[in-house]
Amino acid sequence: MTNGLCKAERLHRKLIIDRMFAGGNARSFSIYPLRIVYMPADELEATVSVLISVPKKRFKRAVKRNYIKRQVREGFRLNKHELSSLLADKGQKLAVAFIYQSDELYPTAEIMDKVRLLLIRITEKMS
Repeated sequence: MTNGLCKAERLHRKLIIDRMFAGGNARSFSIYPLRIVYMPADELEATVSVLISVPKKRFKRAVKRNYIKRQVREGFRLNKHELSSLLADKGQKLAVAFIYQSDELYPTAEIMDKVRLLLIRITEKMS
């Protein structure tokens, strides 16, 4: 398995995103400053597809929003393997959305640690 983050692993289909945030069978929890929403979606190409959202309301400058997205994306890229292998064994696919909730920036190491904890918790709930 590669260590990259290919296009198939990025959640971009509006239908799936709308279904995820409309409720239904999507589940969510938080580890501050991140909130995670996840939902099984069989029509995805990859085993795990990710969406990262940083509200414009909290960070007006696109530079800061993109910086936070880069931090979260890197944390996901480095820690996705355990969740991906569990889902591949079960034959399931998962759509995951990370939502940044804080008004301030955090160090990259801290964000990456929170992403790792979120992914571990999803892995525990899925198994």
